[in-house]
Amino acid sequence: MEKNPIKRNPNIVKLSRDHHASLIFCWKLRQGIKRHAAIDRMVKYAQYFWLQHFAPHFREEEELLFAPLADEKVQKAIEDHKRIHSLINELAHLDSKESAEQLSGLADAIDEHVRYEERILFPHLEVSLSDEQLELIGNQISDKPLQDNYEDTFWEKSASL
Repeated sequence: MEKNPIKRNPNIVKLSRDHHASLIFCWKLRQGIKRHAAIDRMVKYAQYFWLQHFAPHFREEEELLFAPLADEKVQKAIEDHKRIHSLINELAHLDSKESAEQLSGLADAIDEHVRYEERILFPHLEVSLSDEQLELIGNQISDKPLQDNYEDTFWEKSASL
């Protein structure tokens, strides 16, 4: 059975593209764990990705997309954002064994969060917000594409030493 892609309102499609990059991030962490890459390399990547992607993405969602509708579904997404930030901050304070488990938990949390936003929250916002609100939001969302230029490719087979 073939699944059709989700039809996203054009004003927030950029945020969905960012979500795809987030799922790639999760895949890279899982590959690194599977290939027994050095924990410190993966932690540095998670911290890099927070600064370059997650922090600005979460800020755009919270300040632009979520602001007009402060209901339970939006609050869940905001709590997820706080949890993900906390998980990334905790990585620097754990030993290697704990960090591998934490990295795996981080990948799971982000994966779950992205799927929540794409399958539940965004469709809810698309019907709850007016066309005018969505257009205003779309005009304010940065159209700058995510550039993941991280040089340490720990997730690749040949790079896992």
